[in-house]
Amino acid sequence: MATVKTKVLIIGSGPAGYTAAIYASRANLKPLIYEGDQPGGQLTITTEVENFPGYPEGVQGTAMMEEFRQQAIHFGAEIVSGTIDKVDFSKRPFICEDDRGRIVEAETVIISTGASAKYLGLPDEEKYRGLGVSACATCDGFFYRKKNVAVVGGGDTACEEALYLSTLAKKVYLIVRRGVLRASEVMQRRVRDRENIEILFHCNTLGLFGEDGVEGAHIVRNAGTPDEEKFDIAIDGFFLAIGHRPNTGIFQEWIDTDAEGYIKVKENTSHTNVDGVFAAGDCADPRYRQAVVAAGSGCKAALDAEKFLMEHSDM
Repeated sequence: MATVKTKVLIIGSGPAGYTAAIYASRANLKPLIYEGDQPGGQLTITTEVENFPGYPEGVQGTAMMEEFRQQAIHFGAEIVSGTIDKVDFSKRPFICEDDRGRIVEAETVIISTGASAKYLGLPDEEKYRGLGVSACATCDGFFYRKKNVAVVGGGDTACEEALYLSTLAKKVYLIVRRGVLRASEVMQRRVRDRENIEILFHCNTLGLFGEDGVEGAHIVRNAGTPDEEKFDIAIDGFFLAIGHRPNTGIFQEWIDTDAEGYIKVKENTSHTNVDGVFAAGDCADPRYRQAVVAAGSGCKAALDAEKFLMEHSDM
């Protein structure tokens, strides 16, 4: 299979990857972008996006990412529906291999692989995956119309999932291990005002049960205290909304990351510890994890890659 050569290889899409592709394309760098397993990133599994500038009435995440994608194509980016599975950053040009076995030889690489949903680690999550367990309410909520569901988590994502599901389901339990919600005030208010959402504070999930799918969850309240209480809730769907982990596994042999796997970048830049490799978006952002921040970091990565190529024009 022939080797493909590119000045800029962008691994991953979403706001960071597509923005990097737009900027790199306008600089006539003819970037090659691999969209990954989830083209468009996490925004394609969310509901309405209300806080991205330029959309005063809000916009569906999938629609916004399609606009980003089309803008990148308009300026000349080549987009591949596939993944990069192996990388060798030991020397330039960098050697990468995709899921079809094709070799990509890249003068620079921008990593924008985002992050993936975390699970509780219960054996029942795997047992009932696709049979009532989900990490995407907007993907699977339709199947739970007029049924009872539970959402695990207490942050903005969990509240958004619960609110979305409340428009479809008969009842939504929000299972929160702490005594407070960590979500923004506006999200907390919306959840508390929704009549068919019941918040279960100080609660943890012990397991799930059901014959051919999820029929309920075993819950413990105030675990390990004199007030410990165990009870069951009847549900048909169990949704995880407890955070994400960065998709950086294939890079960790070469790229410095923190303890959770987020890529470390040099202050105020997108530079990693490997010259010519840059990082953008949620894979390098353990703090903000917002679409507008990811887009900005994609811009920075493209500009940094352009400058790097100019300074190494003999390559």
